[in-house]
Amino acid sequence: MRVLYNLLTYLLQIPVAAYLLVRALLNASYRDRFGQRFGVGFPQLDKCIWIHAVSVGEVQAAVPLIRAIGKRFPNHNMLITTVTPTGAARVEANFGNTVSHCYIPFEMPVAVDRFFASVKPELALIMETEIWPNLYQGCGLREIPLVLVSARISPNSVDKYRRFLPLFRETLSHGIIIAAQSETDAERFRSLGASPVRTWVTGNIKFDIELPSDLAERGTEFRQQYFGDRPVWIAASTHDQEEQDVLSAHRTLLESYPDLLLVLVPRHPERFATVADMIDKAGFETVARTEEQPCPAEASVFLGDTMGEVPLFYAASDIAFVGGSLVPIGGHNLLEPAALGLPLISGPHVYNAQDISDMFIDLGACRIVNDAAQLVVAVDNLLANPDEASTQGGKGLSIVQRNRGALARLLTLLEPLIGENQDAAE
Repeated sequence: MRVLYNLLTYLLQIPVAAYLLVRALLNASYRDRFGQRFGVGFPQLDKCIWIHAVSVGEVQAAVPLIRAIGKRFPNHNMLITTVTPTGAARVEANFGNTVSHCYIPFEMPVAVDRFFASVKPELALIMETEIWPNLYQGCGLREIPLVLVSARISPNSVDKYRRFLPLFRETLSHGIIIAAQSETDAERFRSLGASPVRTWVTGNIKFDIELPSDLAERGTEFRQQYFGDRPVWIAASTHDQEEQDVLSAHRTLLESYPDLLLVLVPRHPERFATVADMIDKAGFETVARTEEQPCPAEASVFLGDTMGEVPLFYAASDIAFVGGSLVPIGGHNLLEPAALGLPLISGPHVYNAQDISDMFIDLGACRIVNDAAQLVVAVDNLLANPDEASTQGGKGLSIVQRNRGALARLLTLLEPLIGENQDAAE
């Protein structure tokens, strides 16, 4: 099975390389350290703690973990790998040059070997659901402890993995430690061959979200400076076909709330210009964040065309719609706006974090809408009933607070792994 898998990885390099070259032509950030994806140009590190986080959401979830490990083990190098340039940008924004970053190589054995030869990890932490057979095998062969952090697996994924059960059973047999989000996730991993004695339930470290202590205050100041006293709703991390629904809903809402302001923040920076043109063609007066000027009364849309400011925009808003959910992307992070006490609205496609979404929905902390018309009703109801909006926001905040603690449980699990290596190094 592994021979066939490796053959497939080599055969896929041509279409993958072609895809990346096209992306690089359209988006300069994909040209950055292009060779690392094929096993060339990695940093040279003398033993490090390696954390892999695919993109923005996983990087942000890993921030408290990375900081906690850095405080406890300051003499260790830290390497963060990502797949996307936006994830790389979040690493730099959060940590600057205090950690090393590179792109994770493709699953070609030669690229994987070069990666391990360059960075020499002594501990590997993989965020959530990333399963890379050759990277995992590389850790096992080199006796590098590997931990899946906040590990989760959906029923659909289990069914897909079972088609290749021999490969995944062998992949999960290399002494991997599973730190699962829930007992359900833990049992799914066990069914795929994970060791029962190495499978733990630690919870989801995303609940241990760290927001700056002055974020609420800065959000109030930002709102006063740029938005004034107008009611504000935000649609964050939106995708194509989703902005159209949001703008349609906003047009209807303006009939009842003529001073209502929409803060629209596309998920991907390469779409900022496209969305700006979409807003203009829809006939809305717009102010972009990069213009750095207050919204005049006639402007009804504020375009968030910068990176890393979504938390600030949330803190300056009354109601939050979290994108990637009206279209089948799987939904984005509900916890960030919930931690600020905002009432939440989401589309139905929330499978990226189904357990968290179900918890918010079941406890009345998030409203689900299926289209622009239902989005109008949800926003209108919250605007018209501020006490109800406050109650809903309070429920979300309570959920975040009650579920904290996964990070502490995870660090307890990691302590002997890092400690043993620390002792060996000394």
